[in-house]
Amino acid sequence: MKNCRLLFCLPILLVLLSFQNDYQSTNGQIGKVIPAFSLRNIDNKIVNLVDYKNAKGFIVVFTCNHCPFAKLYTKRLNDLSKHYDSLGVYLLAINSMDTGIYEDESFALMQKRAETEGYLFPYLQDASQKTGKLFKAKHTPQAYVLWKENNNWVIKYTGAIDDNGENPTLANPYIAKAVDALLKNETLSNPETETFGCRIIYR
Repeated sequence: MKNCRLLFCLPILLVLLSFQNDYQSTNGQIGKVIPAFSLRNIDNKIVNLVDYKNAKGFIVVFTCNHCPFAKLYTKRLNDLSKHYDSLGVYLLAINSMDTGIYEDESFALMQKRAETEGYLFPYLQDASQKTGKLFKAKHTPQAYVLWKENNNWVIKYTGAIDDNGENPTLANPYIAKAVDALLKNETLSNPETETFGCRIIYR
């Protein structure tokens, strides 16, 4: 009887472990220098930070195809990209999910999702998971703001995109506030926030 109960609860436990918040994982990232990385975009072209000659900064969002929480943010990411691209701050979405575990994270399905959802920003595949590990990304979605300092890209913000996945009109727009402050050369009042979503499992 005990074994039956264990077998029944195990799938539920695995779901809970893969969909959770993890505030402690973001600590220590602020001020970290991120070297320019190269990843394949859904158009099969390689994207590198150095390609953006006039960039002041980047909004880097780790996301994926299957995560229900990540799916809530498509319009908000498009809006961020439209607003900040003209100001020299570019949004890059990165998929670091293990395709061996999640078949729906394949490159072909990334292309399909980006087309269906009308992504206005690059959607990059981190097939080796090296970039996800470099950022110590834990969830989808999880966001970072990189800012150019002395020709280096420095993490200035890490955490959530905002604090209300279901209702953007009631959300505290963490990313927008962080970028706006940096554009004004102001110190960020809230450089780290909690993340919540589907866990990125590294090989």
